[in-house]
Amino acid sequence: MDSSSSPAGDLPVYYVGQHESTRQLPISPQTWRRAHDCGYDMLTTSITTPLFHSRVLALLANQLSELKDRPLEHPIPAVSSLSATDTAITPCKTISYLIGLASPWVDLSSPDPLVYNISRQVLELEISYAAFCGLNKVVLPGPKLQYGSSHGDGLVQYACAVQELLALNNFMQILIHLPMMYHPDQDGDDVEGSLSPFTRKEYTEEGARSKHDFLGTWDAWHVIRSLCKYHARLFVALAIPRHLPAIHAQTRWHSEPLKLLSLTAQTFIPNPKDKPALTKYHQDLIHRYMRLRTPPWILLCDVGPIPGVPNVEPKTSKPPKAKGHDSADASKEPEKFLQALIEVGQNDQRINQTSIKTKNPTYHLAYIRNLQEKSPPQSFLELFGAGYYHDFLQNPLQPLSHNLESESYEVFERDPVKYDLYESAIRRALTDWVSAGKTASSPSGTIVVAVVGAGRGPLVTRALQASETAGVKIELWAVEKNPNAFVLLQYHNEHTWSNQVHLVQSDMRSWEGPVSTQPSQQQQQQQQYHSSHPHTHQSQKPPSQPHQQPPPQPQPHKIDILISELLGSFADNELSPECLDPLTHTRLNPTHGLSIPSRYTSYLTPIAAPKLHADIAGRTLTDPTAPNTPYVVMLHAFDYLSTQQPPPDGNPTTATATAAAAPIIKEAWSFTHGAGSGATSSPSPSAISFNNNQNNNNNEHNTRSARLTFPTPHRGCMHGLAGYFEAVLYAEIELSTHPLRAERKSRDMTSWFPIYFPLKTPLYTPDNSSLTITMRRCTDARKVWYEWIVESFLEPPTFPQCRKSR
Repeated sequence: MDSSSSPAGDLPVYYVGQHESTRQLPISPQTWRRAHDCGYDMLTTSITTPLFHSRVLALLANQLSELKDRPLEHPIPAVSSLSATDTAITPCKTISYLIGLASPWVDLSSPDPLVYNISRQVLELEISYAAFCGLNKVVLPGPKLQYGSSHGDGLVQYACAVQELLALNNFMQILIHLPMMYHPDQDGDDVEGSLSPFTRKEYTEEGARSKHDFLGTWDAWHVIRSLCKYHARLFVALAIPRHLPAIHAQTRWHSEPLKLLSLTAQTFIPNPKDKPALTKYHQDLIHRYMRLRTPPWILLCDVGPIPGVPNVEPKTSKPPKAKGHDSADASKEPEKFLQALIEVGQNDQRINQTSIKTKNPTYHLAYIRNLQEKSPPQSFLELFGAGYYHDFLQNPLQPLSHNLESESYEVFERDPVKYDLYESAIRRALTDWVSAGKTASSPSGTIVVAVVGAGRGPLVTRALQASETAGVKIELWAVEKNPNAFVLLQYHNEHTWSNQVHLVQSDMRSWEGPVSTQPSQQQQQQQQYHSSHPHTHQSQKPPSQPHQQPPPQPQPHKIDILISELLGSFADNELSPECLDPLTHTRLNPTHGLSIPSRYTSYLTPIAAPKLHADIAGRTLTDPTAPNTPYVVMLHAFDYLSTQQPPPDGNPTTATATAAAAPIIKEAWSFTHGAGSGATSSPSPSAISFNNNQNNNNNEHNTRSARLTFPTPHRGCMHGLAGYFEAVLYAEIELSTHPLRAERKSRDMTSWFPIYFPLKTPLYTPDNSSLTITMRRCTDARKVWYEWIVESFLEPPTFPQCRKSR
């Protein structure tokens, strides 16, 4: 069941499963077909039976009894292998539609080594057998955080156990079931027959815990996945509560590898028709999470049985719950505690064959399906990136050193927004030039326009259209170094542009500028004078030679308007400054010359992007330079770490916002081109020395550096920097990938994705801390590269000043 786009192409696919905590029967093909007919895509199944649970409890109780007489000994009993009565699953055709549930009564985070080791053995047996049967997804109960100040040690041993479980096979995905936020009142262990109450008193300690913590369970997840080295088969099964946490907690989970969203009947509220429904905030949350590149599955828990399928309803009272028996009671009277659980476990095998109630039990499923149909329409950019570009790492193009393929040009030319803005800028520049009465550089008085790096010619076409629309005649030049693209330019010039374009196959840095064979205005006046006085100076010429004018000499001249599309995702990362330097400083009209774009600015912000970090870590196995390489990526599953504080709503337990807080994005540096830009002239490429023994840096004026500080109000883990840019084409016409301005300046533009500067080692940032980023654009006679350094600072607490007493 791979998540993919819907046939309509604009709605996400919802895979919805059903879970019944009382279901003990094996999932037969008939049961699965009935569930599928009702609209479910998957079912859950317990890996082991209550009889196995009772056997483990007996083993633990017997061991505790023996330890009463030998308190100094710490033997660990071995849990014997599974038998046919210990499990209800077998390899079958429907196994791929099932999600395995590991025993929820184990406690991998227990400080008691006896409870921990038995729990670890139980899970190893279950995971090993589930893998044998072909289950490819198993949900593990999350770590318990009720052990006070010792919960950190429990998290480490929990993570180590998960790491061992991942190593048992090479295909199974392990999902850690976690609540969306931590709250001590909701963190009690209410699982029937849990091993937690058997934790001996000498291993427990009281510790102060906060009333609630929006990122408490995320902290636990961060420890687990970090110690498991961002394993590719480790995911989150997130329990959605009835009351959602603050928006910064919601966006944090959006950046994590979500595989499952579980909703219980208590998550829903009755609507005016007394039918189950979700609040608007829950709806927005699900819509947002379902837009991920791989949408999570939805699991409806205990919302009613499958119609027509017998359900398990124990006829005896339920066993004592963990919160009703502390560790001291369980350890003092293990036999009594055990006997009650064994009796209930045996009674749980009785099956109630009574008829199903007439009330429709699939209202919750119908609501989720209706929610899918009412999903907000995806934006143009979401549709553009869905299924492929989202969070897909690409190496930045290097058109200066590599000749691009036609397919690469094709991707850029599909973006009409960029070229519409370019055409508007060219038309506006031509109109203003004529209105201002500026002198053109062509000998004939025509405005000289040059498109450098013409590629397959889209900007050439737009320049001709702008000239025609503005009613201004131009002398158009197109320069391209790619010999393959130059062939296509020649074809377009003959069949599309009516040979109006002067084509030059050359590197723009070594191009000497436009050279016209047309006579200048002075030569035209002389020719007109001689044609009106044919006998002037005729005696000075030999009578045997006819009268003829000398051929016009080439007339080099300047460029009036220079057009280029050399920008990268970080503006200057495709070496636009180095390419344009020789042209803007030596070939451009020194008085009125324009460059389109005239200015571009780079921006930065720190982000959490665990998926990108995991992908880069995988590349490191074959490419050691992967963590030091900037990537172009359409960021999707990520979280801004530096944001503006949202306004307080006065109720922290229900703090929810309709939109995420605005990210703080700061300017790094800028480049300006055109007449009067004030930049220092760079030498010709032929003058650059490639002698490594010389400390020459002829491109030093293009170096840049920035040191920026970002506040981080909420703790998180920084995986890298997101880079954006803005470019002024002409006047107020701009291009922008800045998240807060792109919608206004260049909506639906797809030519550039953000750039991502990764960190080799993720950096944890505490609450109310700050990140200081040092970014440098370095250069020498051979190359240009970036260096980035990140520092985290914790703001010291402030204390009130005390008056001196006399």
